[in-house]
Amino acid sequence: MSEVKDKVIAIIAEQAVLEPTDVSMESTLEDLGIDSLGLVESIFAIEEAFDINVPFNANEPEASDFDITDVASIIAGVEKLVAEQNS
Repeated sequence: MSEVKDKVIAIIAEQAVLEPTDVSMESTLEDLGIDSLGLVESIFAIEEAFDINVPFNANEPEASDFDITDVASIIAGVEKLVAEQNS
């Protein structure tokens, strides 16, 4: 498993008050019981953990360039942002 994947799953699991093993790649935030406030807190935690700026607007999630469809999409988005920052 990649370091990014492990960290993102740990952050999401913490927000959902679950064990990381309970978070699957197909899980949606709704499936995990994460509401809009939990989503914002997760985004902040991800930004802090990876020192990146996530292009996400909590007021208009659909208009954001960051896909939060499921855990796999979030991980892919974070990996892309980390790669861009390191290039």
